[in-house]
Amino acid sequence: MKFLKDKSIQVKVSVFTVGIIFAVFLFTVAIRAVQIKKNNSFEPLSQNQAETLEAIKKSSYPEQYKTLKKLPYNTTDVKLNVKAESAILVNTNTGNIVYEKNADQVIPPASLTKIAVMFVVGKEIESGKVSLDDIVPLSESSWACNMMPHSSLMFLGKNQIVTLRELLTGLSVCSGNDASYAIAEYISGGMEEFLDRMNFEVKNLGLEKTHFVEASGYSEENTTTAREMAVLCTEYILRFPHFIKEFHSVLDFSYPKEHNLAPEDKNKARSQDFSNGIPQNITMQITQKNTNPLLLELEGCDGLKTGFIEESGYNLALTVIRNGMRFLSVTLKGPGKNLIEGQEGRKADGKEIMEWAFKTFVEYKNPYILRDYSIPLVKAKRTRSILTPAYKPKALLVPFYMIKESPDPLSEIKTDVEFPKYISGKVEAGTEFGKIIYSVNGIILEEIPLIADRTIEKSNFFISIADSLAQFSLLF
Repeated sequence: MKFLKDKSIQVKVSVFTVGIIFAVFLFTVAIRAVQIKKNNSFEPLSQNQAETLEAIKKSSYPEQYKTLKKLPYNTTDVKLNVKAESAILVNTNTGNIVYEKNADQVIPPASLTKIAVMFVVGKEIESGKVSLDDIVPLSESSWACNMMPHSSLMFLGKNQIVTLRELLTGLSVCSGNDASYAIAEYISGGMEEFLDRMNFEVKNLGLEKTHFVEASGYSEENTTTAREMAVLCTEYILRFPHFIKEFHSVLDFSYPKEHNLAPEDKNKARSQDFSNGIPQNITMQITQKNTNPLLLELEGCDGLKTGFIEESGYNLALTVIRNGMRFLSVTLKGPGKNLIEGQEGRKADGKEIMEWAFKTFVEYKNPYILRDYSIPLVKAKRTRSILTPAYKPKALLVPFYMIKESPDPLSEIKTDVEFPKYISGKVEAGTEFGKIIYSVNGIILEEIPLIADRTIEKSNFFISIADSLAQFSLLF
């Protein structure tokens, strides 16, 4: 009897224990179900997690992290009447290349070289090493009288007092070779050291065919391509947008003004005779128009730079902005037997390219769609996973011909977000689990993958079993 009684007690204890375990299990299932369905906020990525994710993005989607990239869809063949031997057209907001002609032909940049000079100066200002209001000493090598024959000049002279801001204005408006020498010496202590810096910066941008042997653009041994110059110009515009208004869109520049005169020239006559060459001491104020012929002739034109030597032909880096949409074109080796013909050719090519661009494309922006998404996660140590866009374009470039039938064209663009109801098991950072789809009239404009923003390990056996039941709640 005692044996039976003890066994009965054991059975009851066992049943109770099993009941307790089962109750705990059911409670765990319920809690997990609630947690899985609840859209809890995630703590921000740690620095290490953020760096890992960024490395994965750049490794997995290298094309999307380039300064310039192809359009994500096929468009109609472009046939433009561009006379320059080499040309390229890009949208600076999206980085999309929308037209090109012999864009990889190696050609001397001429004075487009000065964009690289200004890029270096911009970085120096950004770092706090120099200021636009700095007074820049002028060595003999930077005086106008010592420049190469037929140089474009700002007309720097002995003992003049000039700021870095004025030198950059003279560089961009007048294309002053003397200004480039003065800047090089001030920034780096000498031309060779400054050239090392220029070449370092272009190599850092991934430019393999761009190389400089001097900073003014006078030498035919300076090399670039339309594509690589477009990369440099785009990076320059995006990094230093204020330079456009402050320097490149200035219509004319007068120098030297009264405050620029050397102390010994303050009481001298301002008129001078240059018939026997340029003197060391320059007192006459000379006003020069911006070398960009389209600043007043093309709607929205606000830059960027011209260039010419015999070996390069007539070059032009051109920027135009309308309604917040900016296009950049680079044309190299434009035709012309003289300056008048060369300027007319640059103008014609610039107008042809830009008018076509603004008649053909519109920008579409939908920042709400380009966001992170929280998704249920089962059989893992967390109950939610965050999906983030693999890349975030500033805008989407859409051809008008795809949407021209609508009175409100952009309303025709459809946006869809696709991802599963839940993810099961371990999640690796960078794994694709969905996508954002932009389309119009059945044509996919772009698909942006949604990827896990961090690695989440698999849960233990008990939690995994609980989640096997909890996940059913996600189906209803």
